[in-house]
Amino acid sequence: MIETFITSFKLKNTYRVNSIIYSIKQFPIIKKILPDSLYKNRGLKIFANIISILWEIINIFIGKLLYIAIMIFAVLSLYKTNQADTFLHIFMFLTFAGAVLNTYMLNPTKDKYYAIVLMNINAREYGLSNYYYQLLKLVVGFLPFTILFGMIAGVPLWIQIILPFFVLTIKLIVMNYCLYDFNKTKKVANENLPTKFVWSFVAICLLLAYGLPAIQITINQTIFLYVCIISIILGIYCFTKIHNFKDYKKMYKQILTASNVYMTENNSGTQAIKDMSLKQIELDKNYTSNKSGFAFFHDLFVKRHSKILTKAVKKQSVIILVIIVAMIIGFQFNEEFKNQTNDILMRYLPYFVFIMYCINRSSSVTQAMFMNCDHSMLTYRIYRTPKVILGIFKERLKTLITINLLPATLIGLGLASLLYLSGGTDNPINYLVLFVSIIAMSIFFSVHYLVMYYLLQPYNVSTEIKSSTYKIVQAITYFVCWYMIQIQLPTLSFGIATIIFCIAYSLISLFLAYKYAPKTFKLRV
Repeated sequence: MIETFITSFKLKNTYRVNSIIYSIKQFPIIKKILPDSLYKNRGLKIFANIISILWEIINIFIGKLLYIAIMIFAVLSLYKTNQADTFLHIFMFLTFAGAVLNTYMLNPTKDKYYAIVLMNINAREYGLSNYYYQLLKLVVGFLPFTILFGMIAGVPLWIQIILPFFVLTIKLIVMNYCLYDFNKTKKVANENLPTKFVWSFVAICLLLAYGLPAIQITINQTIFLYVCIISIILGIYCFTKIHNFKDYKKMYKQILTASNVYMTENNSGTQAIKDMSLKQIELDKNYTSNKSGFAFFHDLFVKRHSKILTKAVKKQSVIILVIIVAMIIGFQFNEEFKNQTNDILMRYLPYFVFIMYCINRSSSVTQAMFMNCDHSMLTYRIYRTPKVILGIFKERLKTLITINLLPATLIGLGLASLLYLSGGTDNPINYLVLFVSIIAMSIFFSVHYLVMYYLLQPYNVSTEIKSSTYKIVQAITYFVCWYMIQIQLPTLSFGIATIIFCIAYSLISLFLAYKYAPKTFKLRV
């Protein structure tokens, strides 16, 4: 089994190294300098190997750090309950949710496909050795941060140490159930396509994790100890069942199909999104438009794809409205909650940069535009002419801004209303700044993602993302927005600065799009 793991690790590392070299060659200036023979360069391969190993090490820790810091530790101050108990409470229910969403073993990745299907490596040895490695990474990655954040929250040291092993045992229990279900039904679940039952279970876990502490109900350390003991006993039993399971080859044969693997490895889950999109396209022949030219073409696209473009936004709007109404009702029963909300609205506007980033639909909409329109149209030369590209761009920008304005308007009006109802402010301009800054953020993200799509068009004909620059810009956007969570500034000064920045950025971006999009908006190879 050890030899199998070493072989699989080398295979995975080779694939990663080649991907790194490919990514380096995709940078706009560098790709013209570097030759195609780059893959044979020993020095560069060593460099890529170093990056690959460093990435493997960073990957062990960074995700766990962000998970505990954002999902658990950052919200503790919002509750009146004991911090140590709240930490354990949220950690436990999030662990239940995470265990069903990420089993490790049932993730159909390319390295599994290459090893088991194409290279005929022993499926049991490959599956188990890599599964154990993932569990080891889980414990090693979690341990420093359960100790660090657990210590700050006041969790006893012995519980801090046992938390990673608790996660491990829960994953073993869920994995054993999946194997049991496969034996019973002869069907294996693809973890990248969760069922309605899985999503419902996750939603319940999230509700219990964050909802119960809000009404001052949490598990205590004694209850958590009993849950740990039960999970450890079951985990040991499940470990033996997983280790002795015989039908890994049959299971992987079913899950490691080309469609599953290449759908999963694509950053967008393209085939699943395509299938879902096709079901939602309205091909009613009665659709027409009173517009002409590019506007006519785009208007028909929007009408036929209205479900794809607006369904999520409508759901977001309903949720936002419910939250705002619930908070207003909460003001009537809890004076402290009312005062805390007022304080948050006057100092935590930077936090809403991350919220607007999360709810903005521009990335998904541009993806839908490519899959259901540009994917085919870019093969025609006339569609790549400057006049057509800029004409469609202008219409799409209007649509994108309009789509994102619905939830943004509700948030902007909601924040201004909450500020007023929670005690108000001495400076009435704060109400206007709150509303306008949220609208500005929404327009910023609409412009940002559309311009990024046109200037860095990342997709190839198979709708796979092939642009390293696009991925880097996406990552930078995320980390800048996430960093804003840490900032506390007066609403008036930050809001005005945000409005000015969004206007300036949008104007510069639109200028770049109009100048360079006709050259950059094309299919990748």
